[in-house]
Amino acid sequence: MNHTLKTFRSCVSAAALAALSIPAVLAPVQAIAASPEDAKQLDQAVAALRAIDTLKADFVQTDRSGQSVSGVLTMQRPGKIRFQYQPSAKMLIVGDGNALNFIDYEVRQVQRWPIKNSPLGALLDPNRDVAKFGRVLQTGNPNVTSIEVRDRSHPEYGVITLIFTRKPSAPGGLELTYWVALDSQNKRTTISLSNQRYGVPVTANDFRWTDPRPKTRR
Repeated sequence: MNHTLKTFRSCVSAAALAALSIPAVLAPVQAIAASPEDAKQLDQAVAALRAIDTLKADFVQTDRSGQSVSGVLTMQRPGKIRFQYQPSAKMLIVGDGNALNFIDYEVRQVQRWPIKNSPLGALLDPNRDVAKFGRVLQTGNPNVTSIEVRDRSHPEYGVITLIFTRKPSAPGGLELTYWVALDSQNKRTTISLSNQRYGVPVTANDFRWTDPRPKTRR
């Protein structure tokens, strides 16, 4: 295994998983007073996320040292998401509607968290009212919207900044292009999206996975 993948594997944990799994983390935070313009931008960003039915996109995950791993993101609202890493990574993240699963085929282990208890639930749960959470960061560019989200009751989630660009053909006219997560240990992770495809066919098989654990240990 090359140095990039070794570095990537060494930093994967519950906190790192929460950080990367976030188109996402419009998670509950204390209400922040916002100007009417900021409130409008936040509403537009939330509406754009809510307007996504299915999505496929290429992604590149980069850590603070510049090491990168690529893959394909598949999402179906409500409740389902898949991070399919490049084959050499030998790992997978799947949200199957009930839980978020991190599958490590290299060491034959699985970690699992209820979606409703993870930041990812804010994206995947259609009943979650998130319009009043987070705050808009000024970018100086009318075509770029930046939203910082911080869950003060769960500092282990760290800080996530979502970056949207205006695109008329994207749902809601905004496209999530990347997000930057800074966890509670100041580890920075960036997920960059490209080649976003909306309304693409998605089946139940996209959210199934093979359990690598020996049957006697499950």
